[in-house]
Amino acid sequence: MKHSTTPQTRRGHRGGPARRIGRTLALVLPVVLVLSGTLAVTRVNWTGSPSSSALAASDVSSAALSAKTASRAPQDVLRDRLITELQKKDPGVVLTHLQQAVNGHPSLAKHCNAIARSLGQAAARMYGVPRAQSYARPVCDTSFASGVLAARG
Repeated sequence: MKHSTTPQTRRGHRGGPARRIGRTLALVLPVVLVLSGTLAVTRVNWTGSPSSSALAASDVSSAALSAKTASRAPQDVLRDRLITELQKKDPGVVLTHLQQAVNGHPSLAKHCNAIARSLGQAAARMYGVPRAQSYARPVCDTSFASGVLAARG
């Protein structure tokens, strides 16, 4: 027997419940995805600062530190950070970081000599003049070396 299709079968197949659900999903799903993606993006903290009220003690101290440093000049923040780093690393590493900071932020170049001089003085106090002088190199001219020598007297 040959199967014949009748208009009713075609009509039933075309407008069946599965097809209607599929069409509805095809129209609604993209809208739902776009809205949920938009809401997800707006809920992300893009500033990097913690916004939760239940902060850990370290988060509170770092938030307080960043608030304190936000009101200070960038060159002062950099100098203090490098002097703190000098307590953990040798002056050669710190001078490299100073040079990288100045290269990355050219506006700091006019403060480079003063920062290098402060680093030289701090290195002379920590390592002694002869050892601190051995780390001198032409970062911000010779300000590190002159800082070491200034700490001598």
